[in-house]
Amino acid sequence: MKTLQADEERLYRAAAEVMARAYAPYSRFRVGAALLAADGRIYTGCNVENAAYPSGMCAERGAVAAAVAQGARQFRMLAIATDAAEPTPPCGFCRQVLVEFSPALAVVSVGRDGAVRRFSLSELLPHAFTPASLSAGKPVRS
Repeated sequence: MKTLQADEERLYRAAAEVMARAYAPYSRFRVGAALLAADGRIYTGCNVENAAYPSGMCAERGAVAAAVAQGARQFRMLAIATDAAEPTPPCGFCRQVLVEFSPALAVVSVGRDGAVRRFSLSELLPHAFTPASLSAGKPVRS
């Protein structure tokens, strides 16, 4: 495994732990995600599949939902753990949800054998559609 920095290691361990609880009977592709909020709290999520595709939930969106439910809206880093040999980035749906809160989010993904890839969300989703897109440059706040 490539060396992970302290925050990356802590998040990866949380993501790997929750990945073990993923519900993926159809794809057999388990994913765990750990999201580091600006205040230092960590929120996790795992993928939850459903026989009625696409009713399932991705791990990354699950982590965002858990964070928002607890009042967190700003994030610094996301770690992803998967069963894949190659580290995988978030899917397009997850990228769009993540950019809503943290356009400059750091993303680290670790594959089953320890391979590591790092991304920035702005690299993964250039020219993103954001809240500012809805109001001609005036940010929308909830």
